[in-house]
Amino acid sequence: MVAVPETLVRRTRARLRDRLHRVRMNLLLALQTGVAAGLAWLVAHDVVGHRAPFFAPIAAVITLAVSVGQRLRRAFELVFGVAIGIAVRDVLIYLIGTGPAQIGLVVALAIVTAIFVGSGSALITQAASSAVLVATLTPPSNGISYGRFVDAMIGGLVGLGVMALLLPLNPLTVVGRAARPALGVLAHGLIETADALAARDGERAEAVLARLRASEGDVRRLQEAIDAASETASLAPVRWRTRGALNQYVDGAEHAARALRNGRVLVRRAIALIDDGEVAPPHLVDAVRSLGESVEWLEKELAEAQEPVACRERALRAANEAGLAYAAGVGFSGSVIVAQVRSTAIDLVRASGLEPDEARRLVRRAVGRSGGEPQRSAAVEGDE
Repeated sequence: MVAVPETLVRRTRARLRDRLHRVRMNLLLALQTGVAAGLAWLVAHDVVGHRAPFFAPIAAVITLAVSVGQRLRRAFELVFGVAIGIAVRDVLIYLIGTGPAQIGLVVALAIVTAIFVGSGSALITQAASSAVLVATLTPPSNGISYGRFVDAMIGGLVGLGVMALLLPLNPLTVVGRAARPALGVLAHGLIETADALAARDGERAEAVLARLRASEGDVRRLQEAIDAASETASLAPVRWRTRGALNQYVDGAEHAARALRNGRVLVRRAIALIDDGEVAPPHLVDAVRSLGESVEWLEKELAEAQEPVACRERALRAANEAGLAYAAGVGFSGSVIVAQVRSTAIDLVRASGLEPDEARRLVRRAVGRSGGEPQRSAAVEGDE
C-alpha cells in the first residue's frame, strides 16, 4: 500500500478547512438568494398573474449576487437595463421582424442607448442580455409588451426586500470578521518587529515585512465589508441600531490602512538598522511594541462597540517612547523608525475617533515630553 506524504495530507486538510470556511461565510447569501428567487416567481406568477415570469427570479438572483455593498445601485441598474433592452427590442423586432441581423442590430442599439443614458457596466450588460433573451425566447406578436419589465422590477425589489427585511446580515459581525485579519496582521507584525529588534534578528523582521506586504487584500476586504455593512444598516430597519458602532469602523478603516503602510516602512527600516549594526535603544523597541498593542486594542474596542480609549493611550505611549529613544541617540535608521512611530501613532489616534488637529497635538505633546523630536523628513521613504 502506497503511503500518502504527510505534506499532501496537511495541504488537503488546509484546503478542505478553507472551503468549509468559505461555505459558512456565504451560507446566508445562498439562503437569501434562494428565498428571493422563489418569492420573486411567486409574486410575479401568482399575485401579478404572469404565465412564465422568468425575468423575476433572474433579477432577484442578479441583485443579490453582485458585490455586497452595491446591491441597491445594481438593482436600479438592472431594472433600467432590462427596460432599455426590452424597449429597444420590442420596437425594432416588431417593426423589422426576427433573424440574426435583427438580433445584432437590437443588441448594438441597446448598448448605445444604455451608454447614452449613462451608468455602469451592469446597466449596459443587462440592456444587451435582455434584448437577446426576449428577442430569441419570446418575440412579440401583438405589439410592445411591458410584462418583462414588470417582472424585472419585481425581482429586483424582492431581492432587496429579502436582504433588508427577511434575512439581513448583522453589519457588525460582517465588519468584525473582516477587521480581525486586517488589523491582526499589523498588530502581530509590529510586536514581532519589536522582538526582532531586541534580538537583532533580521530574518524574523524580513518575514514580518513579507506578511505585511501580503495583507493588502485583507485591507481591501475590510473596506468591502464596511461598504456591505453600511448598505445593510441603511436598508434594514432591524439593523439601524448598529449604525453608531458601524460609524467607528467607517472612520477608522482609512486610518488603519495608512497605519499599515507606515508600518511597512517601519519594518523595512528595522531590517536596515539590524543589517547596519545600529543601536536599538530599549525605548525604541518599547515604542514599536506599544504600537502593536495599540492596534490590538483598536480591533478589540471596535468589536465591542467601545470608544477606542486604550488604543489611543497605547499609541501616545508609543510616541512618548519614541521621543525618549530619539533623545537618547539613534542612528539614521533609528531616526526613521522614530518618525514612522510618530506617523503611525497619529494614524491610530485618528482611528480612535479624534480630529486631525487634536491627534497631531496629542502626539506632538507626547513626543515633546520626552525631550526630543525626530526630523519629519526622515519619514519620507518609499514602500517597495
